[in-house]
Amino acid sequence: MTVLVADVFAPEKRSWLMGRVRNTGTAPELELRRALRRIGLRGWRSQLRTPSGTPDIAFPAERVAVYVDGAFWHGHPSKFRFGKSGAFWDAKVGRNIARDRQERARLRRDGWSVLRVWDFEALRTPERAAERIRRKVLMRSGVRLVGVPASLMTPHARTSRLGRT
Repeated sequence: MTVLVADVFAPEKRSWLMGRVRNTGTAPELELRRALRRIGLRGWRSQLRTPSGTPDIAFPAERVAVYVDGAFWHGHPSKFRFGKSGAFWDAKVGRNIARDRQERARLRRDGWSVLRVWDFEALRTPERAAERIRRKVLMRSGVRLVGVPASLMTPHARTSRLGRT
């Protein structure tokens, strides 16, 4: 049985509170950017405006867009279930999911590869998320990832803007 709880705040107060929620420079986004620096991955831009969207982190040369999504706000199955939080949140999260899909489709049509990182991934295992991004950037740049150990690479290749390998 689902119990719907009315909002305890007046609409004006709820609007003000929601306006205070940050959408850029969040802790998960900052942690992921620090992890990208730690693994030596360079060439990214924050909040790069493209005709197709504004990813949290973008690699314009390789056309890789990265979004750091809040699990509740963007409908991660373990953090949000439709019908549990009430009609308002179902509609809000549903609109976010639809907007995410549209933006991803526009970016892909324009030749971008899109990665999504959940906020809890960026906080718990930032290096793993950064490595996933690095692999995508390397793949899009045409660098082969198979069979070349770091010890056999030239010093320049190990420290290029695409990071140490």
